[in-house]
Parts: sequence; C-alpha cells; structure tokens
Amino acid sequence: MKLFTVEEANALLPSVRQLLKRLQRFRHRLSGYKAEARQAAEQADQGGGGISSGLLYARLLTNFAGEMSSLEAMGVQLKDFERGLIDFPSLRDGRVVLLCWQLDEGDELEWWHDMDAGFGGRTPL
Repeated sequence: MKLFTVEEANALLPSVRQLLKRLQRFRHRLSGYKAEARQAAEQADQGGGGISSGLLYARLLTNFAGEMSSLEAMGVQLKDFERGLIDFPSLRDGRVVLLCWQLDEGDELEWWHDMDAGFGGRTPL
C-alpha cells in the first residue's frame, strides 16, 4: 500500500479530480446499457442476445477500466462513485490512516479518518 503525505496527496488532486469526472461520465453512459447488458447475459448461454451497440459498449467498458487502473496505479482508493469520495492512505502518529476528499470539496485535503472509522469519523487535518 502506498502511503501519502498531505503534500503528495494535494499534488495529485487535480489529476484525481479529472479522472473522477471521466469515471462518472463513463459510468453514467454505461448505465444506459444496463437493461440490454442484462438481457444479453441472460441469453448468452443460448448463443444470442448481443447488445445492439456492442462496439460502443465495449469501448466504454474499456475506457472505464483504463481510468480505474490509472486511479489504482496512483495508490488512491475510490470509496464512492457518486460522491467522488477518495481516500489516500497516510501515516499519522505512527499508524496508517486515510486522508479523505470528495469531488465537491476544495483543491486541498482538509479531512482524515482512522481506517475503520469511515466517512462519519472524519476529523479536520
């Protein structure tokens, strides 16, 4: 697990913000295929049931997976797609904690919480 200083995490926020916005767009577009994808999966064992816009759907899935891989490669933990909730593992007072940020917040981290506390346990930095 990568550990971030507050400064390192803050430096990544512009890139993380862009990635999150792209992920949200891809996820929203993919949700439009939900019924078609479910039907295709249900009929797959019968040799049919493809998605009519299969190529576009496949591209969206590939792009979504690529963006997720980019986020994971940074060492950032995505906790909630809708809110754009992100955690950065960090060391504080000799223990691992999570620096917490979400998409609608400012350009610098302001919160942290213990590993098991979750969003409700956020404490100002």
